[in-house]
Amino acid sequence: MKMKQLSLLVFLILITVIIAACGKKEYQPQAINEDTDRCVICNMAIKDDAFATQIITKDGQSLKFDDIGCMNEWKVKNGTDTIGASFVRDYGSRQWLNYEKAYYVYDASYKTPMAYGIISFEEEAAAKAFIDEQGKGKMMTAEELAAHKWEVNRDMMDMGEHESSEGSHESPDSSHNEGKDAEKDHGTKENQS
Repeated sequence: MKMKQLSLLVFLILITVIIAACGKKEYQPQAINEDTDRCVICNMAIKDDAFATQIITKDGQSLKFDDIGCMNEWKVKNGTDTIGASFVRDYGSRQWLNYEKAYYVYDASYKTPMAYGIISFEEEAAAKAFIDEQGKGKMMTAEELAAHKWEVNRDMMDMGEHESSEGSHESPDSSHNEGKDAEKDHGTKENQS
């Protein structure tokens, strides 16, 4: 009789563990639609590129951003309690990565959509190689990024570079689209005020 009770108890514990494991929600990033997706913070059109980021809330809502700096601004304004998962993209492959597992490089001169100068990588070696290739930059983990001083490179914006970097979302050393394409896709800072 005791053997039956023990077996039943083990069975019930096993079922409880399985149900609890199945109940854990797994969040997946959604595809970027360049025709309709706008950054939650700056309202700029989002390119399906290496700079796009997103948050999936615990209730399944996808919040998309054109720059990791905009995603950070959202987190500062809204907190992190409602976040199910945060995603960034690998700069080389453009594959979605879990924010906490990525490596980041920063330099104020790196051109990103909103001039925050932060680029994400899946592999630490790729991040280091990028810094070596550029001849400048600092590598960070997500934990170190949390302590980062988030600033927009105003010099880039003042020199008219902001409009170009928004329009093209290209690499730090690449040439950029002219203002007409940037205005068409993203507007100007004056139009957003």
